[in-house]
Amino acid sequence: MIDEWIVRVQGKEYGPVDIETLREWKMEGRLLPANEARRTDVQLWTTAAKIPGLFEPTDIAAASVAGRSPRRAPLKSGRSLSEILVDAFRIYRKGFFQFLGLTLLIAVPSICAQLTSSASSASPNLEANLGTVTAAAFSFCMFLLSLAAWPVFIAGIQILTTELAGGHSLKIFPLLQNALKFWARVAMLCIFVYGAYFFWTLLPIGIILMVMLAGPSVLLFFLALLVLAFQVWIVSRLFINFLFWQQFAILEGSDAADTLRQSKELARSGRDLPWFRRPMWRGVFIASIWFAFVFAINIGSEWHSIQHYFHELTTSQDPQALIQALKAAPKSQAFNLVGFGLGLAQTLLRPLLGIAFVLLYFESKIAIEA
Repeated sequence: MIDEWIVRVQGKEYGPVDIETLREWKMEGRLLPANEARRTDVQLWTTAAKIPGLFEPTDIAAASVAGRSPRRAPLKSGRSLSEILVDAFRIYRKGFFQFLGLTLLIAVPSICAQLTSSASSASPNLEANLGTVTAAAFSFCMFLLSLAAWPVFIAGIQILTTELAGGHSLKIFPLLQNALKFWARVAMLCIFVYGAYFFWTLLPIGIILMVMLAGPSVLLFFLALLVLAFQVWIVSRLFINFLFWQQFAILEGSDAADTLRQSKELARSGRDLPWFRRPMWRGVFIASIWFAFVFAINIGSEWHSIQHYFHELTTSQDPQALIQALKAAPKSQAFNLVGFGLGLAQTLLRPLLGIAFVLLYFESKIAIEA
């Protein structure tokens, strides 16, 4: 006899249905592990996560949303870094439209703000009037909206990557519903993590500027180099400590303090492994690839200005004449089509970085637990 089940979602009961129908509901995002369920011949309600063969291997993201400790995705262990990167592209291609939907959450407000600012700066009349004030207010609101959508984007990347890596799929609206449940936790951690980066970047730069303004001196020059070296050291330590904070905050469901502690422990684990297989160095290499790509994008969009500055630096002998020449440099157009296109490409490819770190997180967990 085939087992049939009844499920209860938001107080309404559905069924009896067989396991194949339940799998269809799960793939459509209509059934989550936290939903109540029971067999037709049993009166005791349990959860859909305990239905044999339905969430096995488990839906990690949904289990995390339900408050249970997540289980590992069925990923192959012992993969090289190149295999992780190839899998990241494969997952990105498989879930392209869902990743695109997540990206548009932050890209659309940012693009609207950029276009509005470009249109305002292109206007010959920059006097304060109702139009300019409205444009400035609209740009600021779009900026705030983009920031508010950032935690949803981060959580969505973790959940969707986990689903696709486990051989499942998740439509965009159930994905957004799951991601929204993590908004407060991720937003708080974003403020702390990015705030730490900002503080330890801005403070040394401010010290260096004050040292340089004090006047030319060999001692002050070496002091500025010392402060710069300290900045590099502290930012590098922060990067290692925060390497897996997104994964622990969402996939593990840890609170803020545990998230940062577990991230640091996993990042610094694997000391018995060859250095190129340790989580820390793999994370550094993945991030370096992305930063190099972003650097190339920015260089490409500002190449003409860079060429002009380099020419002035190599040909001008008088410092005052050099400063005047740099001030008189031709201003970039109000709207740089090439820069806009390159920036859009960078935005669309941004999920790849998150996907790679999710895969690295699972790979590191498997290697440590083995």
